[in-house]
Amino acid sequence: MSRAFTREEDSENAIAGIGERPISQHRNLVTERGLALIDAELVTLRDDLARAEKRADRERIALISRDLRYWTARRESAELSVPEPGSDLVRFGMGVTLEGDDGRKVHWKIVGEDEADPAKGTISHVSPMALALYGKRVGEIAVVNGKEWEIVKLSDN
Repeated sequence: MSRAFTREEDSENAIAGIGERPISQHRNLVTERGLALIDAELVTLRDDLARAEKRADRERIALISRDLRYWTARRESAELSVPEPGSDLVRFGMGVTLEGDDGRKVHWKIVGEDEADPAKGTISHVSPMALALYGKRVGEIAVVNGKEWEIVKLSDN
């Protein structure tokens, strides 16, 4: 068997084995920014697919098609949720400033799963921290992993 034939076969097996991207079983709540990010991702993927089809790059077509199916499903199930202005309860889409018992402050914005990026200050609405915060007010305590966090500020963004 030639080496070229083996590579082709390996490539075909890799394409067949890519599988689907798992879709969360949770409600697909999104912020306005999150919805815009999904829409932008769909535009980018459609452009990428056209380029891959032009080059007849089967592996790239398979990967992009898989991602297009994922993002199309996420767009179809997206539920835009905007926090009530001036709300004094922690809700989806709000910013929450917390102070730990060590005096350290952190700020999180509660967003959809696809938009969440803790390194950039956003957490998923189904994360343990968000779940511990929901429905609480400034001055109340949320406990996550045995650590207490006092809510010191809420913002609409």
